[in-house]
Amino acid sequence: MAAVQDGQLNLEVEKDIKTEITNDGSGNINANSSSPGSTSSGGKSKSPAGSGEDQQTLLAVLQFLKRNKLTESVDILRREAGLSADADDSPVSESAGAGSGGVPSVGADGGDANSLLSRVSIATPVAPPATAPPKVVAASGGEDQPDVNVVLSAYSQQGDPVLYPLYYNGLKKFIESVLDCHRAELSQVFYPLFVHMYLELVYNNHENEAKQFFEKFSGDQECYYEEDLRILSSMSKKEHMKGNETMLDFRTSKFVLRISRDSYQVSCLGKPEMSRSLWQLTITYRMLSYQLLKRHLQERQNNQIWNIIQEHLYIDIFDGMPRSKSQIDAMSGSLAGEGKRDANKAKVFYGLLKEPEIEVPLDDEDEEAENEEGKPKKKKPKKDSMGSKSKKQDPNAPQQTRIPLPELKDSDKLDKIMNMKEATKKIRLGPDNLPSICFYSFLNAYQGLTAVDFTDDSSLIAGGFADSTVRVWSVTPKKLRRVKSAADLSNIDKESDDVLERIMDEKTASESKILYGHSGPVYGISFSPDRNYLLSSSEDGTVRLWSLQTFTCLVGYKGHNYPVWDTQFSPYGYYFISGGHDRVARLWATDHYQPLRMFAGHLADITCTLFHPNSNYVATGSADRTIRLWDVLTGNCVRILTGHKGPIHSLAFSPNGKFMASGATDGRVLLWDVGHGLMVGELKGHTDTIYALKFSRDGEILASGSMDNTVKLWDTLKAFDDVELDDFTAATGHIHLPENSQELLLGTYMTKSTPVIHLHFTRRNLLLAAGAYNP
Repeated sequence: MAAVQDGQLNLEVEKDIKTEITNDGSGNINANSSSPGSTSSGGKSKSPAGSGEDQQTLLAVLQFLKRNKLTESVDILRREAGLSADADDSPVSESAGAGSGGVPSVGADGGDANSLLSRVSIATPVAPPATAPPKVVAASGGEDQPDVNVVLSAYSQQGDPVLYPLYYNGLKKFIESVLDCHRAELSQVFYPLFVHMYLELVYNNHENEAKQFFEKFSGDQECYYEEDLRILSSMSKKEHMKGNETMLDFRTSKFVLRISRDSYQVSCLGKPEMSRSLWQLTITYRMLSYQLLKRHLQERQNNQIWNIIQEHLYIDIFDGMPRSKSQIDAMSGSLAGEGKRDANKAKVFYGLLKEPEIEVPLDDEDEEAENEEGKPKKKKPKKDSMGSKSKKQDPNAPQQTRIPLPELKDSDKLDKIMNMKEATKKIRLGPDNLPSICFYSFLNAYQGLTAVDFTDDSSLIAGGFADSTVRVWSVTPKKLRRVKSAADLSNIDKESDDVLERIMDEKTASESKILYGHSGPVYGISFSPDRNYLLSSSEDGTVRLWSLQTFTCLVGYKGHNYPVWDTQFSPYGYYFISGGHDRVARLWATDHYQPLRMFAGHLADITCTLFHPNSNYVATGSADRTIRLWDVLTGNCVRILTGHKGPIHSLAFSPNGKFMASGATDGRVLLWDVGHGLMVGELKGHTDTIYALKFSRDGEILASGSMDNTVKLWDTLKAFDDVELDDFTAATGHIHLPENSQELLLGTYMTKSTPVIHLHFTRRNLLLAAGAYNP
């Protein structure tokens, strides 16, 4: 997380404010406010339209509207500005619109130089902070924690507590009175303002006023902040704030609001003489509406609200029409608001790596055909397991050597050959050809099943349990055996053809094995691609690497100081990722005791992790309701995805690496375009937390498993085909989401009483599901 600057900013609001605007080229405006004088407006009456210059501008716009017979707009503007009915008939000063034909000057880019947005986006403070800003980083092993007293010190700046409800209610009434097109976007300020004003009252020991403020306005907040408000209500005393992580998160991060610049595109085809005037009118009126909001705060001396906006809000401005409330709600809900558009502009190489050249031997059937006819049978081209990899280089793929990957061993090549053979027998799934589902129910799981994983070839299943054990089962007739002791191995003929069978001790054969070593519940497990190793993560803060040849622990990786909720192997093996309560994801290599990368930025526990199919990126889902995509090579966060209304517990990449699905406690499955960083679909149907997501091998079907005891199948081929992305969509960071969940739902399969915690498609597209029976 970036360092957060504390200290009192010189935010004294004055009657005349001069604002210098610099555009950073990405739609965000940096505002440098200067106050040459110190004019107080307290106790003095002001004209309804504000300063003389503003009043002249208003009159010019009103006359323009009247000339074009826009009577309704005249009435609305006059009512909002508080002008009398005959005010617009007075003459307009020549200086009111110098250089713009009665319209005040705006920036060359059409920006509203004096608008609210220019003031509340990353503003350069007038005076530097009195003390050095504290560095705030995500909590991890040896990293410094933010000084709680310093973090809370900003709340010592406060006014009359009796006026807080008046300030907030006044702003609320004002925003409710603006035009509909702006109301939804400006209403986003309500929640962060409410939280910070409440915390200020609590910190300054105004307990009764804080309680009354909370009871009066908490019901006005969006329903998806209900859990946060419940936690907030428990902080009724100053002492409660020091140990509350949610409060510290909110205090040390800027709440991001994405608001349009509303660059109106005039569709007056065939009327070029009107376009310029209407454009000027639109820019002017928009500027005036924001000036009214700014003046609303200035006239009432709302320093508390203004300080919060300046210090704790980041306004991410985009060019385009304002978003509707449904579009805003679709992207809102995280602890820190929406993700900044700048965070999603980095290039992501989502394509797949080129497959190595491997010769596939003839099958027995092919050999028989050759013997019978005396001619070699023509082989059919074989696809690989993902159904989408190609021997041609994907233009969207990273360089083959971008990150070092392990070399293929002979056993890996044999496994790939088997994979390619099985792919030829893979069933093509679709709306008219749904997969069969095989459900593995864990009965009498009194130990508490917490995690499940299958090997890629579906031959083994492993479970992590709350009693700190890991159990491995064979789901084929072949039993699990340990390698013989060193003394017995020395007597084996290493040149024999069946040496791999001879090294196994038949005396140890059994259907399952129990792995002991953790000292707390096991929350995450993952098989290596070659089926030789198993990872497990635990509440004890460690990740353990187990050998499936000896069924013993090889390494204990120590780096997390708190519970590790999840761990996942890379699709190529060797690398693995872990994430937990310390909010930092760590990238490891099996032959290194220390992590190779540390990915810090989440504001709450990292609850799930996943490698991209090309292993160059790692996705993390968090209890802060965001998904982040990290570049393995650089360690940078290249995507921040918001939209879930609860902690995220499952992630899945499509086989071609272009799309991603996520599931959370809100019961929704969200679909994402990885390349553009956009939400492209929303699948509704589950009624409880979604713990399992998996794409079919060809990527045409998505399976979701939930605590509501159901497995649902979705038509992702149709969902992704219906998505239309253009330059405007990529620039604004949002699209219109169709309400077509029922059209995309292909089937719902209910268990008797078994929550679904894991899903897996076999190489032939049979769906395997697993969970613990809950009588």
